[in-house]
Amino acid sequence: MTKISSLATATALASVLLMGGAFAQTTAPAAKDAAPKTETTKADTKAPAEKKQRSAESLECSKEADAKGLHGKERKKFRSECKKQKAAGGAAAQPASK
Repeated sequence: MTKISSLATATALASVLLMGGAFAQTTAPAAKDAAPKTETTKADTKAPAEKKQRSAESLECSKEADAKGLHGKERKKFRSECKKQKAAGGAAAQPASK
């Protein structure tokens, strides 16, 4: 009789441990419920992804950087300085033309 009860106890314990692993894998349906939320998030992230119109100064400076063959940090630094010069030059030229 003790053999049967110990066997039953061992079987119950093993089934409880194995069921824990089965229940741990059932979280997939919760991810399906979250899917519509990510779709609305994707729609929200598309709006800021639209590019702003670039100014004439920015386009001119980009063309000059292309002509000089600049890339990376050098290009970024050149464009920054170029835009500052064009903005300062344009602001100074406007009052002089009036």
